Amino acid sequence: MSVAPVHQAQVGARSRVDLMEEFARLYEAEAIGGFSRRHLRLLHKRYAWLIVVSGAAAMKRCVDVLVSSLMLCLLFPLFFTVTILIKLTDWGPVLFWQTRVGKWGREFPFPKFRSMVANAEQMKDALLQQSHHQDAKTFKMKTDPRVTWIGRIIRRLSIDELPQLWCVLKGDMSVVGPRPPLPREVALYTLADRRRLDVTPGLTCIWQVSGRGDIPFPRQVELDVEYIRSHSLLTDLRILLMTVPAVVLGKGAY
Repeated sequence: MSVAPVHQAQVGARSRVDLMEEFARLYEAEAIGGFSRRHLRLLHKRYAWLIVVSGAAAMKRCVDVLVSSLMLCLLFPLFFTVTILIKLTDWGPVLFWQTRVGKWGREFPFPKFRSMVANAEQMKDALLQQSHHQDAKTFKMKTDPRVTWIGRIIRRLSIDELPQLWCVLKGDMSVVGPRPPLPREVALYTLADRRRLDVTPGLTCIWQVSGRGDIPFPRQVELDVEYIRSHSLLTDLRILLMTVPAVVLGKGAY
């Protein structure tokens, strides 16, 4: 007589256990399924973002190669003329090579048409106190005695920067982007200043078309960071169009 109640109690207990286990399995499945769906959505957004960014980078690189190769061909007569004039000035080297810092701190060789006397770097230390930029991170001097007569002309018109089209073709630089700094300048950068090194440096940039050497270094950083946050092909095109009058007027070029 007492067996039945015990058996029923055991069956009832097992049923409750089975039910609880079933609820646990369902909850776990739902939780796993919910996580998977969220994970897939995140992956979808991530890869969509990567595709957009990679596509924009590839497009920018195509524009760089096209523009630099075309400009190198079209400007060859100008390059030849400037070469002759620099050579006839003091028979020194035509190109002046520096080491500059590019994207993520990578250094690369950086050419310019020589606009100064041959021993300009040796004379620089004596002129540092006369820099127009008092922050001591960049050196700009309005009446630099080291600049030659042809150097003043090609500097005013930014012709001295044109050999950097070769850097654009190689991929060390872009047509538009923050200007590449010197290693000694980067050594003085704060963590915020190093934000400029997050993208490929360029031939022209937003602060160059807004005043060039007249703009103090902190403001240059602000403008560069603003460009990095919101740059696009349309922004690059706008800066390129603004570069033409900036070069012609020569404001801030010295």
